[in-house]
Amino acid sequence: MKKNLIRRTALVAAAGAASLVLAACGSDDDTSAGHNGQATKSPTASASAPAAQGQHNAADIAFAKGMIPHHRQAVQMADLAPSRAESAEVKKLADEIKKAQDPEIKTLSGWLTSWGEQVPAEGATGHSAHGMAGMMTPEEMDNLKKASGKAFDTAFMQLMIKHHEGAVAMAKTEKADGSFPDAKTMADAIITSQTAEITRMNDLLGKS
Repeated sequence: MKKNLIRRTALVAAAGAASLVLAACGSDDDTSAGHNGQATKSPTASASAPAAQGQHNAADIAFAKGMIPHHRQAVQMADLAPSRAESAEVKKLADEIKKAQDPEIKTLSGWLTSWGEQVPAEGATGHSAHGMAGMMTPEEMDNLKKASGKAFDTAFMQLMIKHHEGAVAMAKTEKADGSFPDAKTMADAIITSQTAEITRMNDLLGKS
């Protein structure tokens, strides 16, 4: 009897100990799952923040730094049209160019600032003209300012076609070499819109 009692007591004790161990394991698992869940979350969250801000490369920086002065010059050209152009089509086109490119200048500047890069200074267009496709020389800009009526319309479109072709070439380079998704999306939009505007201007020049 004594032996049986001792054995039963031992079994109960063992079962109790086993359930305690299981409970402890269960709580350990829960805790570690919680920790792991958090640990996995934290690095992902912290990694995604910089990625959203700066998953960019040298091509993206070159695109933004080049396109800002390029767009600024197109806006300067477009600003001349309301008082100098004769054609309503040219005035409309100039207005559309300004409305499209002004916001892009702000976006491009914002990217450079968030990447810790210098935004090209205002008036940097003259210097940039040497190495940038389609940029007008200071002389060409002066001649355009002096023109009016039909002469302005023709000069504006001829120069803007060359200017747009330069922008399209820069955008194609960004699409091929860049890594920042928003910059590649903008490059795509520039190629589409400016190629369409080149076609419009060539048509208008053919009619004039």
